[in-house]
Amino acid sequence: MSLSPGAPPLDGLCAIVTGAGRGLGRAEALELARLGADLVVNDYGQPGRDGSGEASAAPAEEVAAEIRAAGGRAVAHLGDVSDHAQAGELVGLAVDTYGKLDILVNNAGILRDRMIFSMTEDEWDSVVRVHLKGHFSTTHFAAAHWRARSKAAGGPVYGRIVNTSSEAYLAGSAGQPNYAAAKGGIVGLTTSTALALGKYGVTANAICPRARTRMTQDVFAGFAEPAGGELDALAPEHVSPLVGYLASPAAAKVNGQLLVVHGGMVAVMERPRVAAKFDTAKEAFSYEELTERLTPYFEDRPPHETFAAAEVLGLKRG
Repeated sequence: MSLSPGAPPLDGLCAIVTGAGRGLGRAEALELARLGADLVVNDYGQPGRDGSGEASAAPAEEVAAEIRAAGGRAVAHLGDVSDHAQAGELVGLAVDTYGKLDILVNNAGILRDRMIFSMTEDEWDSVVRVHLKGHFSTTHFAAAHWRARSKAAGGPVYGRIVNTSSEAYLAGSAGQPNYAAAKGGIVGLTTSTALALGKYGVTANAICPRARTRMTQDVFAGFAEPAGGELDALAPEHVSPLVGYLASPAAAKVNGQLLVVHGGMVAVMERPRVAAKFDTAKEAFSYEELTERLTPYFEDRPPHETFAAAEVLGLKRG
C-alpha cells in the first residue's frame, strides 16, 4: 500500500520495536518504517546456521536489512529487554544512532503455558520477567530520555509508547496464569505511565492483539488458515496499522487506552466501573452484616459474571 503524497506521517521520527525479529514485532517494525520512521529492531535471537550450514543473520538483523533494502533506515539490537542494563543500551543505541527516540513499541514476550497447580516457579518468573519487567525497563529509560528533553526544551516533546497486553488478561485465560498476570500488569503500567508522562508530551497506550505467530502457534492451532490467498484473519498485518496510528501525530489525544485488535476490527475497551456499593448501617462492617448484604447480591449472579470479560473473545469484524 502506498502512502498519500507528501511526507509520511512518521518522517523524521525514531522508533524502537522490541521482539521484532519475527511475527507481530516484525510486522510492526515494517509498518513503522513504511510510515517513515527510522528503526531500531530489537530481538534476543542470535545468529545461527541455515540448512546448508552457512552462517545466517540474527532475526533482528534480517528485519533491519529488509527495511534498508526497501529504502528505510534501520539498525539491529540483539539484547534482552528483561535485562535492565541491556534495555538501557537499547534506548542508548536509538539516541546515539538517530539523535533521539520518539516511539517505543514494547512487543517482546514468551509463553510458558500451564495450569496454576502445575506451573513451576521458573515458568512464572520467566514470563513475568520478559513481559512485565521488559516493558518496565525499556519504558524507564525512554521516559528518562523524554523528561530530560522536555526540561531542556522548556515544554512538551514528541513521545509515543505502545505496549502489548492480551485478551488473556481481559478474559482470564485458565491455562496462562503467568501470562495473564503479566499482561494485566502491563495495563497498569500503561495507565500509570500515561498519567506520569502526559505533561512531557508523551502518550502511552496498550493493545490486545490476536495474531498467528511462532509464539502463538499452539494457541491458535485450531483456527484454520484461509485458502485461496486471502489475508488470514489472524495475520499480524491486521495489528500493525493500529500500532502505526498510535505512534503517529494523529493519535495525540489517545492516551491511557486499551484497544483490542485483530481480523479487521479494533475495539476500545471501557474502564472498570462500580457495579454496586454497600454502606454499613453501623460504624464499621461486621462479618454478620457483610453476610446479610453481600451473599444475596451474589446468590443469583451467573458463575461466568466475574471481573473477567470473557465476551471480548467473541468480538469480530462485522
